[in-house]
Amino acid sequence: MNLQEIKNAVENGKTVHWASDNYKVIKDGIGQWLIWSQCNNNYCGLTWRDNVTVNGEPEQFYIKEQ
Repeated sequence: MNLQEIKNAVENGKTVHWASDNYKVIKDGIGQWLIWSQCNNNYCGLTWRDNVTVNGEPEQFYIKEQ
């Protein structure tokens, strides 16, 4: 998934993960796009500081069907 696909999916209520079900993409209350590690409650930015390059390979992001 590319950056825009990831953001669109999250904003449309889909659950997007990176690399495994542990890492969930979220948009926090102040509009930051983050990757949340659910097992240790750590966060990193969805993108590098350029706000374009995703942290991770685009093919590692996927929508988790409920």
